[in-house]
Amino acid sequence: MTTVSSEASTERVPGRAWTVRIIGHGRNSASVTCSTPACRMPPRSDDLAALRVFAARHAAAHAKAATVRPNAWCHCGSQRCGAHPEATSHCAGAVLMILRHDPVMRRVWSVEEVCEACAPLIPNATVLARAEQPRRTSDRLTAQAPAPVRPRIASGFSAPPALGDGELPSVRRSRRSIQRSRPRRPSQSR
Repeated sequence: MTTVSSEASTERVPGRAWTVRIIGHGRNSASVTCSTPACRMPPRSDDLAALRVFAARHAAAHAKAATVRPNAWCHCGSQRCGAHPEATSHCAGAVLMILRHDPVMRRVWSVEEVCEACAPLIPNATVLARAEQPRRTSDRLTAQAPAPVRPRIASGFSAPPALGDGELPSVRRSRRSIQRSRPRRPSQSR
């Protein structure tokens, strides 16, 4: 039995990628393949439009099912940034999940974990998700004095802050309450 650790690992892991392709077989038929061997694909078909819809939905399903891992290496960087050879960049920043699909070729969909630096340089890429930032528990945060606790009143409202000697509470009054507290002048009739 395999056990899974509940805490986020700080060890870097390779960025994941899923590739869904439409492969033509002669002039009349095509099939869909996925880089994940366990995925079930439809049989070879001559309905290319239906295969494109299936491939796009299949790539979207991989993106939806995957959680972006904050400790992943940039998949683009592991491929020596071959997705953007003209624009050089050093991998840096948070991990993003992107979808690459060239609208001209319309045969390949890729879902990848890449870094913030590479994502804008990859042509035809759409950012789908961002890794959650790990919560930091530094000494600086734990050394801060806790906020003063105000006593609670039964109705759920907090009590006013305690006053020092000789201080009077400041009372804010609305204009209506001031107008209501003034005596009314009798109206003069002619």
